[in-house]
Amino acid sequence: MKVVLVNGSPHVKGNVAVALNEMVKEFEAEGIETQILNIGMKDIRGCIACGRCAELGRCTFDDIVNESVHLFEEADGVVFASPVYYASANATLIAFLDRLFYSSHFDWTMKVGASVVVARRGGLSATFDEINKYFTISGMPVASSYYWNSVHGGADGEARGDAEGLFDMRALARNMSFLMKSIALGKEKFGLPKKEQHAWTNFVREDLLS
Repeated sequence: MKVVLVNGSPHVKGNVAVALNEMVKEFEAEGIETQILNIGMKDIRGCIACGRCAELGRCTFDDIVNESVHLFEEADGVVFASPVYYASANATLIAFLDRLFYSSHFDWTMKVGASVVVARRGGLSATFDEINKYFTISGMPVASSYYWNSVHGGADGEARGDAEGLFDMRALARNMSFLMKSIALGKEKFGLPKKEQHAWTNFVREDLLS
């Protein structure tokens, strides 16, 4: 089994890395392969809603999004981690996620997702909720810990002093491991949930515009 952990921070050895490395140790103890993808310093532009991905089978902007999409297709679980900027995720991470989820053409159903957020003080829960929305629109179970998946730290490395936050990271990794293994057994015995034709509706009704 494999988990891809995305570090959205431009500080590749900063507090987000401290949180993710705490998870990696637990995943490895559970026999799960891990890969950390550092994107915080990548040049990633946002989605422009051009729709070209439907024709090309990939995003029209050929960068780290297209280069890494196979990692997510092969993964059993994903972790998206971000520092908190103005009670929101890093803009680079959001640009990456918007384009990754919109342009990828594989089925995300039952891949386990977890969001991890790190801040000096506030804005953690808002950022946590923001990232979780990518999972809940994609048929993905969301892994939890015993508190919201957050760690506190300002200066690089300061998160090592957040004993409770690191406890939650370890618990998150163990819970996520259990979920992934359980889902693998479930798929083997029962298969994935039945799919039906998606019904697309808009809030604006065309018959009222004529």
